[in-house]
Amino acid sequence: MSLKPPSPRPVAQELRTLRDLLRYAVSCFNAAGLVYGHGTATARDEAAFMVLEGLHLPIDELEPYLDARLTAQEREHLAELIEARVATRKPAPYLLKRAYVGGVPFRVDERVIVPRSYIGELLRGELFGGETSALIGDPRRFRRVLDLCTGSGCLAVLAALAFPEAEVDAVDLSAAALEVARVNVEEHGLAGRIRLLEGDLFAPVAEERYDLILSNPPYVDAEAMASLPPEYRHEPALALAGGADGLDIVRRILAELPAHLAPGGGLLCEIGRGRERLEAEFSHLPFLWLDTEGSEGEVFWLAPHNQLMD
Repeated sequence: MSLKPPSPRPVAQELRTLRDLLRYAVSCFNAAGLVYGHGTATARDEAAFMVLEGLHLPIDELEPYLDARLTAQEREHLAELIEARVATRKPAPYLLKRAYVGGVPFRVDERVIVPRSYIGELLRGELFGGETSALIGDPRRFRRVLDLCTGSGCLAVLAALAFPEAEVDAVDLSAAALEVARVNVEEHGLAGRIRLLEGDLFAPVAEERYDLILSNPPYVDAEAMASLPPEYRHEPALALAGGADGLDIVRRILAELPAHLAPGGGLLCEIGRGRERLEAEFSHLPFLWLDTEGSEGEVFWLAPHNQLMD
């Protein structure tokens, strides 16, 4: 049974500290049976993100502020955010217009899915980062990067930060999503290195070739789409739905990859839970599955120039 939180104004008068608002938020979220997965995994983490971001505090520094007394205006603002999270079931990043990937901030709204790709963690890790990475050797050899289905532009931005000598093309079918991506590219000062292109997968880049191709494409299968929790239904279906088995877009990417991957280059792609189906269908390709802190067998690295050309 869901419980509607009290009106925010009386609540704001009773609660005094950040700790008070955090506890109240957790209680409201648990009572309402909210669903997470847009940057947080629990009611407590969701509440912490909302109160810290709502007060413009560092989102990874809760303890120093727990017993800080809040102004009446701050208390009312947080109480309104908490009420909106329960009443609308919108993911917290939509309410706050902000999401983070590995501590890097991005503007978000309902024109894009909330950034949460595991690829973001991989780009910042030892497999791809550093002077000599564990998987690709010298990252400086990546001079051209393509981000397919860029959405908010978060992976394009993270790639530009990871490979400072690379030029990045970022493609999306949605003109509305590219408006959000443009804001993020400009806020990170990368307009000179990231080119935003509207179109269907490789269509806008013609015969161009890339050292690295990234993609977090739509990969939710039809059965899962039909039973999405309310939080996920606020996100654009275009960015989620991957066909009957979730692999429609991935198949198209693999089919067109030979024409766009430079010799020695590779594809880093997130596919969700479709590993078994993909390996069975493309058994000739040497997928290397890369695990992250929150995933196992959901992201592959493919650098098979010779196999793709067979």
